[in-house]
Amino acid sequence: MADQNGADPQQDALGARTIATITWRLMPLLGLMYLIAYIDRQNVSYAKLQMVGDLGLSEAAYGFGASLFFLAYFLFEVPSNVILERVGARVWFTRIMATWGLITILLGFSTGPVMFYVLRFLLGAAEAGFFPGVLYALTLWFPQVFRGRMVGWFMIASAVANAVGAAIGGALLDLDGTLGYRGWQWVFIATGVPAVLLAVVVFFILPDRPEKAPWLGADEKKWLADTLAREAAGTAQTDHSNPFRVLADIRVVLLALLYIAFPLAAYGLSYWLPTVVKGFGVSNTMNGVINIIPWICVGLALWWVPRHAARKAEITWHIAGPALVGALGLILSVVLPGDAVKFACLCVAAAGIFSGQPVFWSLPPTFLRGATAAAGIAMINSVGNLGGFIAQNVVPWIGDVSGSKLVPMLFLAACLVVGVVMVFVVQGVLKRHAAAEAGGPAPARR
Repeated sequence: MADQNGADPQQDALGARTIATITWRLMPLLGLMYLIAYIDRQNVSYAKLQMVGDLGLSEAAYGFGASLFFLAYFLFEVPSNVILERVGARVWFTRIMATWGLITILLGFSTGPVMFYVLRFLLGAAEAGFFPGVLYALTLWFPQVFRGRMVGWFMIASAVANAVGAAIGGALLDLDGTLGYRGWQWVFIATGVPAVLLAVVVFFILPDRPEKAPWLGADEKKWLADTLAREAAGTAQTDHSNPFRVLADIRVVLLALLYIAFPLAAYGLSYWLPTVVKGFGVSNTMNGVINIIPWICVGLALWWVPRHAARKAEITWHIAGPALVGALGLILSVVLPGDAVKFACLCVAAAGIFSGQPVFWSLPPTFLRGATAAAGIAMINSVGNLGGFIAQNVVPWIGDVSGSKLVPMLFLAACLVVGVVMVFVVQGVLKRHAAAEAGGPAPARR
């Protein structure tokens, strides 16, 4: 029975129990998958410290090869997410993990630049659809108010992966010569095997949708279905009969352009951070240990910012504010004197660059649903991840041409500031579309 304020304590308790069950059953597995994915994406930055010499790669050639991952990601991500919506998360995530694990292992046996280029491209094609696939899957499992926090929990795995990957990457490099393999080969082999093994686990325990989850009771499934249905009915959501039509939706295009700033700054930071720390004159293992610190800061920020945004019911400044902090941290890391101070600034910059992203990803499901949401989220992520391609090619080029450490950081900071401006532009467009659709008839599939 409802109380005087209209709330139903029984339904509130049922909802809390349902969300808690889904969170503890689903999020650790998704987080572990992302942790392994991120390690496999970042391991090339540690392998680089040895492999450039072995394979005869210049810094520019290495940057190009590393960036091919993002080009393939861009080309294959939208089709991958549309297939996921049709065949289900269990089968498609299993395929994604198995193929990216095998390709990562093969990278350990690269014999030259061409093989390295081909395998990096194939790795991007194999992993395409994983991150946006999870974002889409979360829209099937969680009401809107919980999604920012769940994306935050999910992305904490990337911070853990960077911390763990840093420590593991440095230690594996120091296995140089073991069983006749170079340290960089151990980096790829040892980080690829877990993805293949986890693919088997995913196939047997990951449900496609809430209605197929054996660990949810009938009342919990009904509560979730009813809650999601009420949300869909209360908002003007687009669901095209041909999901690829969303690629021309101005809201999706603007969100994609805005998102470029975050991966660009993130990969510009994380791919080159090990090289910066190596300048401290430490061993490979200590390099990895030091690199754990920024990602602890990122994890804490990813936990706090989405919760604060949900508590304040505010989105815009919880995306723009951290980005401005990130831009300032990047600049100060070069301007201020002292290695310890510079490193502290990079820690702050990393936290700012990452922590607004879960709040950002709460925006697309507010106006997209179904296969259209799957395609739209993938479009935003794939275009945005071109920032990684830009970072791997433009940032070192700027450094080489300018001969300065400051100019590349100014470039990354400027990109973040442009992203901040875009946040306000996008929010204005979303509000105008919402107002226009609210004044018209209920949107049909089109």
